[in-house]
Amino acid sequence: MTFLFGVSGGEFIIVILVVLLLFGSKKIPDFARMLGKGMNEFRRATDEIKREFKENTQDINEEITDSRQYLDREMSAINDKFKEETKELDPYNLDKKEDREKQEETTPNGDAEDDSITKKEDRRTGSVSREDEIVD
Repeated sequence: MTFLFGVSGGEFIIVILVVLLLFGSKKIPDFARMLGKGMNEFRRATDEIKREFKENTQDINEEITDSRQYLDREMSAINDKFKEETKELDPYNLDKKEDREKQEETTPNGDAEDDSITKKEDRRTGSVSREDEIVD
């Protein structure tokens, strides 16, 4: 039977007997108290170190957050400017097609005539395959 850290029951009893012989029965409670105080002191020290670390790195975290927000805004502005400049270079009107698809997803479908008009526009701007019906 493994008790703790690979120490079996018999080995644990031997360790207890050695501690009794070295310290005596009167000093064991004092030893346990001293060990408990040491553990509490260690916990307090680690908690204090963690608290100080958080306090000292708070400024850095705020700076990183501000930088990230600034970079996100700049990237969005660059992306918008890029789309604006390349709009004229889009021979298939892909941006307009994506905008229509987004609009159809957000708004309910209209009349059947409206759907056929957009299908005709899509056929005129996109490539034609054998499966497509040619409607004029």
